[in-house]
Amino acid sequence: MKEFTKIELRHRQIRELDDITDIVAILFPGNRNQQHAAARILLALKSARGPLPSLTLLEHQYGVSRRTLERARAKLARLGLIEHLSSLSKRANGTPGWRLSGRMSTALRQLAEKIDAWQGDRRPERREKDESLVAMLCTVHYVRM
Repeated sequence: MKEFTKIELRHRQIRELDDITDIVAILFPGNRNQQHAAARILLALKSARGPLPSLTLLEHQYGVSRRTLERARAKLARLGLIEHLSSLSKRANGTPGWRLSGRMSTALRQLAEKIDAWQGDRRPERREKDESLVAMLCTVHYVRM
């Protein structure tokens, strides 16, 4: 079964984002320990001059449990905010470790572009395709129940 990443996101929150604590509150709703761990990971990677070989130093330095740190790290990686580079990666220049990634911001820009394109597409054949796809969703949904 696919694991889904719960994120509380409202369009008005985006305008009001100001700092790292606002971002992790959206990405880790209701879990202050994971918010703290994620903020520590992001800040450590932001200030690093290159990939960090390990995030375990954050455990000891900030008193974050290994489990909480690993859960936060895994979610940040799934979302595309951070990525692990192997020593074989050309982007790593032979230095393995963790670094900030642009995958999430790229994906969100692509999503915004797709939504804009979908809203602007008023062709009759597009409407017919959308109607048939929605009808299939409805049929599949009721068959599963």
